[in-house]
Amino acid sequence: MKRIFLFLLTNIAIMLVITIIINIFGLGQVLDAQGSDLDLTSLLMLSAVVGVTGSFISLAISKSMAKHSTGAYVITQAQNEQEQWLISTVARQAQAAGIGMPEVAIYDSPDINAFATGMLRNDSLVAVSTGLLRGMTRDEAEAVLAHEVSHVANGDMVTLALIQGVVNTFVFFLSRVVGHIIDRAVFKTERGHGPAYWITTIIAQLVLGILASAIVMWFSRHREYRADAGAANLEGKQKMIRALERLQKSSNQPHLPEQLEAFGISGNMATGIKSLFMSHPPLSERIEALRRIAS
Repeated sequence: MKRIFLFLLTNIAIMLVITIIINIFGLGQVLDAQGSDLDLTSLLMLSAVVGVTGSFISLAISKSMAKHSTGAYVITQAQNEQEQWLISTVARQAQAAGIGMPEVAIYDSPDINAFATGMLRNDSLVAVSTGLLRGMTRDEAEAVLAHEVSHVANGDMVTLALIQGVVNTFVFFLSRVVGHIIDRAVFKTERGHGPAYWITTIIAQLVLGILASAIVMWFSRHREYRADAGAANLEGKQKMIRALERLQKSSNQPHLPEQLEAFGISGNMATGIKSLFMSHPPLSERIEALRRIAS
């Protein structure tokens, strides 16, 4: 509840700041003087509703979407020793992290991976791949599970949705301002909106959306370091380092659906400008960050 309140407060503050800036610089009056009749305050409020609503709908359905897209099997009653170990490990870690018991699931995939998702700290999902269960030792797998439990305990899914909602708001708002100005100033449309407005808005929204995603991915990379540190606290630094080293040696690329890749233990890597849009830092940098943590 506190995170949701802070998110709403952040959005209100942003809208207030922009309104003040508009009034200080007389932007609204300038646009009106040019016959643009654009109600920036109403547009900003609409943008906030659209941006925040879309982000939270995505978060609200994240668990069901994750189960469906990966074909994950939720363990309701352990059928074997391995499933019992999974349930017991996650239960122990969840208690230590101070969160409710997540649903625990297994999904069929050859890659070594795991993910956590869910709207609430006490109603989340932690899932591991069959490739992880086959390719990691129990100690390594425990570290990966602790990493995902730490994501839940840190409220990372909610925070990521909050940030996405904020950037969505600005993308929606600015793309329509750009479209409106181009329609009025370049194509001289005096009433309503012509085709240029819609075309420009779509193009601006695509460009701004790409730029905004770099902000979201920066946070996603930052939270991986925090989850690694959380796992080190729950299971020990060396366990987490060994788990990341195992991922380094694995030749398998992540096979999580694109919409879930940011929630996995590892992601695709890139260099240059593409690295700005990666959901995970390089494994070598994560290992080095863990080594710098005091024992």
